[in-house]
Amino acid sequence: MNREGIIQRFEESADVKRRFVQASILQIEVLAQAVVTAFRNEKKVLFFGNGGSAADAAHLAAEFVGRYQKKRAPLPALALTTNLSTLTSIANDYEFADIFAHQIQAHGQTGDIAIALSTSGNSPNVLRGVDVARSKGLVTIGWTGESGGALARHVEHAFLVPSLVTARIQECHMTLGHVLCELVEEELFAEIP
Repeated sequence: MNREGIIQRFEESADVKRRFVQASILQIEVLAQAVVTAFRNEKKVLFFGNGGSAADAAHLAAEFVGRYQKKRAPLPALALTTNLSTLTSIANDYEFADIFAHQIQAHGQTGDIAIALSTSGNSPNVLRGVDVARSKGLVTIGWTGESGGALARHVEHAFLVPSLVTARIQECHMTLGHVLCELVEEELFAEIP
C-alpha cells in the first residue's frame, strides 16, 4: 500500500465515525445514562463478542474496572470473553454457541446491562447470549455494522456503524466505548479532576 492508500484508510475511518455520531448522538446519550443508572443501582455491565470484538469487550471492561481517565473507584464490569477455563469448558460440555449464554445465566441480574459486540450481527453465540440476557431482565445493547444482522432485532438498543468493513466497524466501536467511559466518569465522578 502506498501513502495515498494509507491516507485513504484513515479518511475512511474518520468518515465512518462522523456519520455514526451524527446518526447516533441521542442514542449515545441514552446509553450513557443507562450505564450511569445501572452503576448507581449497584448493577454491572457485561461485554461480549468474538475475535476482535472479544478483545474490545475485554478492553472496555478494563476501562471501567480500572480507570479510563480519572483515578476513581472501580466500576463493576465484566468481559465474558476472558476466562479461558470457563469458555472452553462450556464449549466442550455444551456447545460453542452457549459460551456467553451460560455466563449471563450465572452472572446476569435484572437491571444489569449486556453489551453485545458483533460486526456482522449474526454470531450465534452472541445472539444466544442476548436472548438469555433479555429473559433475565438485563438491558440489551447491540454494537454492530451497517446491516445490523439479527442482533439489531434481538436487542433493545442497536448501534449500527455505517460500514460493511469489519476494521472500520471495530474502530468505531472502540471510539464509542471510549466516549461511553468518559461520559460515565464525568457523570459519576464530577468532583475528581
